[in-house]
Amino acid sequence: MTSEHVIVVERRSDFRWSDPGVRIVTAEAFIAEEPRPRARARKVTNLCRNYSYLGMGYYCSLLAEARGDRVTPSVETIVNLQRGKQQAASLAALDRLIGPLASVPQSVSTLALDVFFGRTEDAELTALARKSFELFRCPLLRLQLQRREPSPGWHVCALQSLDPRDVGAHRGGLFDEALAHFTRRNWRPAAVVAAPRMDLAILHDPNDPLPPSSRRTLQKIVDVGHGMGIAVELIEKKDFARLTQFDALFIRETTAVNHHTFQFAKKATAEGMPVIDDPVSILRCTNKAYLAELLKGHGIATPRTHLVSRRTLGDLPHGLAYPVVVKVPDGSFSRSVKKAESAEALRAIARDMFRESEIILVQEFMYTDFDWRIGLIGGQPLFAAKYFMCDGHWQILRHGENGQYVEGRTQAVPLDAVPPQVMQVAMQAARLVGDGFYGVDLKCNAAGVHVIEINDNPNLDAGVEDALVGDALYHTLLGHLLMRMDWRLHREGAAPARSVPADGHPGTCREIARWPGPAISGGAVPAR
Repeated sequence: MTSEHVIVVERRSDFRWSDPGVRIVTAEAFIAEEPRPRARARKVTNLCRNYSYLGMGYYCSLLAEARGDRVTPSVETIVNLQRGKQQAASLAALDRLIGPLASVPQSVSTLALDVFFGRTEDAELTALARKSFELFRCPLLRLQLQRREPSPGWHVCALQSLDPRDVGAHRGGLFDEALAHFTRRNWRPAAVVAAPRMDLAILHDPNDPLPPSSRRTLQKIVDVGHGMGIAVELIEKKDFARLTQFDALFIRETTAVNHHTFQFAKKATAEGMPVIDDPVSILRCTNKAYLAELLKGHGIATPRTHLVSRRTLGDLPHGLAYPVVVKVPDGSFSRSVKKAESAEALRAIARDMFRESEIILVQEFMYTDFDWRIGLIGGQPLFAAKYFMCDGHWQILRHGENGQYVEGRTQAVPLDAVPPQVMQVAMQAARLVGDGFYGVDLKCNAAGVHVIEINDNPNLDAGVEDALVGDALYHTLLGHLLMRMDWRLHREGAAPARSVPADGHPGTCREIARWPGPAISGGAVPAR
């Protein structure tokens, strides 16, 4: 089975633009389609003339959803638009994106802004157009802007869907460009190629100074995916409106709950897309207070940890052994992690940290030359490494002035060379969070094995974590996503997708998830 992107119009003549390279069908033909076995969800763009309740446009989206297709706009969007149920908070969010519009004469009090798939021809209103599509997911949208009185500025007073016949000839180029971007298709005729087994989006931030994966690593994933029949595209925060055009999401940005990465994960999960990492994993892993309670409640050893507020800071045991480590619960990459050598230093550090969080962690200081990092996917070990402390420092990452930092060396370790207790504790800890992609950090000393934290978005860099097994690591990761898509399709009653490993021989997604297993545990031990 191959996947499709289908554009639905009420009359074939309604689509007056360049050949889009995707199938265009009339609403009547779409509604009359016979039930079909599905290898994967189609992507349907509904460009009917209107979406009135129980009209053609409404039924096209309704039946598309019933068939398991991903349709834009959804029935929920249609109902909300028809009933005028645009939320005040959403409209307020749009208002904040309207600039001063200095070029508009003072005598003009109302404006109409046409938005095609989140794009508009007015450069001043680009952010507003993109956000309106993210919020309302209507392909062709008209926003009514009104000048505020008596205060200066503008606000969105109403919005409505557009008829494709309302797109004038002079805007044909903008429509072509917007639809091409939305469908990720080349508008020029192209040679027929096999449809990808999965469309994977990798969310990244090209400007992040400390990304979980380098650009070189992301390109490696793209290349390995291509060999497995997976189309991989790097996306950014601005591509939120396009997320549902993909089959799966792999987040390669530092995650946080109050961050767009969490919104991407929530949206992907709501759409039934496999996502690494899912919102639950982000919630559980990004807050060290949650992890401390979770691990303690299940009898997994950690450094002794106290959850402290302003009120309870003075209640800490008087015999507290110094130094101690002080953390803001949602810090990452060793940020907001300090060492206090005395009670006075602890109080000073705590005063600063309470400006960020009502709760901080005071943790037993446990020095080791290196931390173990066990990477797991779907509950199974993927890689192992030793992360060494920076020279003359107690952390693996030392932050300096002006955003500079120094990183300790990393040494890959064969899985079968990891001490059994370290591996056992890492797997137990990861299972408490979920079945995503995790990096469990542990310290091993005379007192035993202690979990330091569980990372939902662990580092993965070419030549480092993959130093022993090379491309096999990425095959396993991508195979896990394929397997989850296969499982979702099976649950929905669709035919399982077929996939192609790098050796060119067809296999099921489940086979790819296991391939090539033996390579994961062998090899030499290089160091970064």
